[in-house]
Amino acid sequence: MAESFFRSSLFAAVAAGVLGGSPAAAAEVTFNAPQAPGGFTERLRSASLTLSTAAQEGTTAQDLLAAAQADYSRLIGVLYAEGYYGGTIRIRVNGQEAASIPPLRAPDRIDRIDITVERRAGFFFSTARVAPLPPGTELPEKFAPGQLAKGTLIGEATRTGIAAWRATGHAKALVADQTIVADHARRTLDADIRLAPGPRLRFGALEIEDTGRPSRVRPSRIRAIAGLPTGRVFSPDKLDDAANRLRRSGAFRSVVMTEAETPNPDGTLDIATRVTDAKRRRVGAGAELSSLEGVTLSGFWLHRNLLGGAERLRIDALVGGIGGDSGGEDYRLGLRYDRPATFTPDTGLFLLARIEDNDEPDYRERKAEIGGGLTHVFSRELTAEAGITYRYSDIDDDLGSRQLQHLLFPLRATWDRRDDPLDARKGVYIDLSLTPFAGLDQGGSGGTRLYTDVRSYFGLGQGNRFVLAGRAQLGSVAGGSLTDVPADMLFYSGGAGTVRGQRYQSLGVDLAPGITVGGRSFMGFSGELRAGINDKVQAVGFVDTGFVGEEALGDGRGRWHSGAGIGARYFTGVGPIRVDIATPLDGDAGTNFELYIGIGQAF
Repeated sequence: MAESFFRSSLFAAVAAGVLGGSPAAAAEVTFNAPQAPGGFTERLRSASLTLSTAAQEGTTAQDLLAAAQADYSRLIGVLYAEGYYGGTIRIRVNGQEAASIPPLRAPDRIDRIDITVERRAGFFFSTARVAPLPPGTELPEKFAPGQLAKGTLIGEATRTGIAAWRATGHAKALVADQTIVADHARRTLDADIRLAPGPRLRFGALEIEDTGRPSRVRPSRIRAIAGLPTGRVFSPDKLDDAANRLRRSGAFRSVVMTEAETPNPDGTLDIATRVTDAKRRRVGAGAELSSLEGVTLSGFWLHRNLLGGAERLRIDALVGGIGGDSGGEDYRLGLRYDRPATFTPDTGLFLLARIEDNDEPDYRERKAEIGGGLTHVFSRELTAEAGITYRYSDIDDDLGSRQLQHLLFPLRATWDRRDDPLDARKGVYIDLSLTPFAGLDQGGSGGTRLYTDVRSYFGLGQGNRFVLAGRAQLGSVAGGSLTDVPADMLFYSGGAGTVRGQRYQSLGVDLAPGITVGGRSFMGFSGELRAGINDKVQAVGFVDTGFVGEEALGDGRGRWHSGAGIGARYFTGVGPIRVDIATPLDGDAGTNFELYIGIGQAF
C-alpha cells in the first residue's frame, strides 16, 4: 500500500478515458474479511468500488482494474475509521496484485478478482488531545486515552472544538497543527490536534451577490427579512437564523449564505448572500370525499412577491357538502395578505378578509370577516399570532333568525416539534387558540372561546415502521348568551375532524324537543396505530370519541359518542392519500359505515 499504489488509481481512470475498451465478460469477485463481524464486513463491502463496478453492465477490463486499484485507499479508510491501523489489504486481479499492474497495461480480460481484508488488532488512544478549547467545551466521551482509536472520533473531536470557538465569535477558527502517530508495537495512537481560534469577530455587512438574474425582491427588503445582526458578535446560530428567515418568507427557491474569506480591518466579517427567486405565482387544489358529508373541493391562488418586498397574497376558495347529506352546500372565499419583517425580522403583518355560507345540519350561517394582526416567530418550534377582527353573522337555527356583530381579538400559539407535518412519526404538536369577543349590537354580550389541539407521535420498530398517534381536542366558550354567540363558535362532534363513524356534527346539545344547538364545551380523543406494509402503503386502525356539554366547564347536560375503523395510506410526492372506513360504537355498530377519502394523515 505504498503511495504509488494509491496514485495508480488516478492514472487508471485517465487511461480508461484515453484508451477506452470494449465491455468485458462478467468477472467473478470474491470478498473475504477473516474474523470480522458481519456488520463490519458489510461496511467494507459497501466501500468497495470493485464490487459495484463488476455489477454494472458494459464494464471493461480497464474499468475493473481502476476500481480495484482505487479500493486500497477506500478500504483502508474504513479500517482507520474503526480504529484498525495495522490491517492489510490484498487485491488480486487474475492472480496478480492489483497495485503492481501498470495502469496503462491492463489485461485484455479479467476473469477473477479476489479481495482480502485483515483488520487485525485494534489500536487504542495513548494521547487524545484537541486544544486550546473554550471553557466548558465537551469533546466526545470516547475520545480519551484507553479508548479504541477510531479515526471518526478524531474528526468529530476536531469539529467539536472548531464549532465551540465559532459559537463564541471566533468565525475563522481552524486546525493549526496536527500530530497523529500510530505505534504498531504497542498498538496505540497519539492524536494531538492544535487549534488556532483566530480573532473574535462581529457581523459585518450583508452583501447580495449578483447571480446574473437579480432577485425581484428589493435588496433593502432582503436585508430586512434576513435580519443579520450587523455589529454583534459572530454566531453560527444567528447566521442560520438569517438564512431561515429568508427561506421562511417563501419568496426564494434557494438561499445560500457564505462568510467572507478575510475579516475587515475593524474586526467585522461580511456575509455574502445568494438567493434564487421562487416562481411568483402558484395554484393548488384539493379534494376530500365522505360518504355522508359528500365531496369537498378546495383551491388557492398564491402570489409570493406582490409588491417587491416578499409580500404574500393568498386567495382560498372552498365548496363543501356536494352531494352529501349533512345540511346543504358550504361556500367559502378568503383572502390573506402577509408582509414579513414588519417591526422586527421575526414579526410579520397580516390582513385578512373572508366570506362564508355554511349550511350545517342544525344551523345556517352567513358571515363576513375583516381584520388584521401580527405574527411572531419565537423559535423554529414556537410561533404566535394576535389580531383584531370585525365579524358580521346572519344566523338561522333552532333559536330563530338573528344578525350579530362582533369584535374578535384572536390569539394563537403553535408549538410544533413533529419530524414531518404531513406524516409525523415522532414529536409533539400543540395548537392553542384564545378568542375574546365583544358584541357590538345593542345589549350584546361578550365572552371568550378557548380551543386547543394536542397531538403526539411515537415511532416503534426499525425505521419507525409502527407509529402510535394520539390526539386530544379541548374547547370551551365562557360568557355570552347562546343567542349572542355565533353558531360556528359553539361545538359539535361527529365527522372526519372529530369522531369518524358518527354522522357529521351529529352531537350537540338538546335544549328541548326540537331545539338543538352547539355546546359550550367539547372534548375529543383519537388514537391510531399506523403500520407500514412497505415503502408505499400503510395500514391504520383507529378509535375516536367525543363529548359535547352544555356548560363551559363540561358540567350540566352533555353526551359522549364514539367510532372506530380501519384505513390505508398510499404515499405520494404530495403526501399520503388517506382512505378510512369507520362505524359508530353504539347501537349502530357494524351496521352503519362511513367512508372518508382525502390527502394527508387524519391528524
